[in-house]
Amino acid sequence: MKKLVSLFLAIALVMVCCGAFAEAPEGYPEVREGIDFGGATIEILDYWGGEQGSDAHAENPTEEQQALYDYRAWLDETYNCHIVQKQGGDWGSQITEYQNFVAAPDGSYRLYILEPGSVANAIKAGAIAWDDLVDLSADKWNKQDLGFTTKLGKAYGVYAGECEPRQCLYFNKKVLEDAGIEWDEIYDMQEAGTWTWDAFVELLQKLTRDTDGDGINDVYGIVGDSTDFAIISVFSNGGAFFSADENGKLQPVMTSDATVEALTWAKETWPAYSAPAGEGANWDWYKNAWKQGYCGFYMYQTYGGFNDNSEMADMADPWGCVAFPIGPKGDTYKHVVSDNITLIPAVYDEETAAKLAFIYDMWTNPTPGYDDEYSWVLNKLNYTDERAVYETYAMLREPEHSAMNATLALGTNNDVIGSGFLWDLYWNDISTMLETKMPSWISLCEEFNK
Repeated sequence: MKKLVSLFLAIALVMVCCGAFAEAPEGYPEVREGIDFGGATIEILDYWGGEQGSDAHAENPTEEQQALYDYRAWLDETYNCHIVQKQGGDWGSQITEYQNFVAAPDGSYRLYILEPGSVANAIKAGAIAWDDLVDLSADKWNKQDLGFTTKLGKAYGVYAGECEPRQCLYFNKKVLEDAGIEWDEIYDMQEAGTWTWDAFVELLQKLTRDTDGDGINDVYGIVGDSTDFAIISVFSNGGAFFSADENGKLQPVMTSDATVEALTWAKETWPAYSAPAGEGANWDWYKNAWKQGYCGFYMYQTYGGFNDNSEMADMADPWGCVAFPIGPKGDTYKHVVSDNITLIPAVYDEETAAKLAFIYDMWTNPTPGYDDEYSWVLNKLNYTDERAVYETYAMLREPEHSAMNATLALGTNNDVIGSGFLWDLYWNDISTMLETKMPSWISLCEEFNK
């Protein structure tokens, strides 16, 4: 049946080229009249590589892959263009390439996909608002990501689909069992809504211990990214660092009770139960330390364990994963949104921008004829247990568990709340740091609100 569909599509494409076919194949989006790119190439530039397009085919494609190739070929033929997604810059240089293109456009058609920390600078360089180009109320456009790409009511960047889960707590099943902890009960607490800060600390206390009697702990409750620990503590407690008022103007809110309580708890909890880095350790020493099997929990992000070829792929001990626990002022489990964002450089007239937005809308549609509801699962079950995938990861994809971090509207976490604040949290007074940093945060917001 699939071969017949592909044959039909091939015939349909020929008819389109001959001007004899005006309707889209069954299951395809309706043809938008009047859009013709004159045979031009449209580049969707990401920062990680792996070319995609109507002529970028796997050697032995699956039926679903072939259906996607057919759809993309149809887009090319129908709108007289060649759409290709490929690498532009890398993580660090993509924003510079974007800025250079805005400053000196060459007439080519481009959309850029940037990591979220670069979006604020890209908007400053010049980006076209999407609000009048596509229907941003449609389900496909992620509303949490629209939150931090919006400036004074206009959205300058988009992300299609559910959020990729970020912060999570991995646990080493063997280490927990050795401490007399039934790891499956953590999933049960998560399911029941009783996985809280207090429940977490109880486990950290049981895990952190001296097993050989030499007076030095050799098993620790947690290891990982201490800055991420502070950030997710804030959002798990219903707090935030910045927030927009009813007029869309951004303001600092890190002096709120919920945020200060979370920062205080993080400052007390992390040093008490975390593994030490050791003298002269690299900044990412904790990645290898986690795999050594002497820590119960790992504070990190989901890509470290769930993705193919991830950092934890060679980990010997079996692991599970739960959401970060809920704080006393929180209402549910959270992770902090940090998806890659697509922008249209501000070098095009209104008609051209509308055409580019439309073609990107079509490009990001699910493969016609296939239900992608569970396509996110991929090979995740190869790495961990079903509960980590179908309870934790699946839950964190849902909008109510995705917290929007307005800090990204101003720049990166490191630039805005890192130096002089979160990086110094564990050995400086919180009130003093808030007072010291507040003028710079107010100034950033004033500049944003112009």
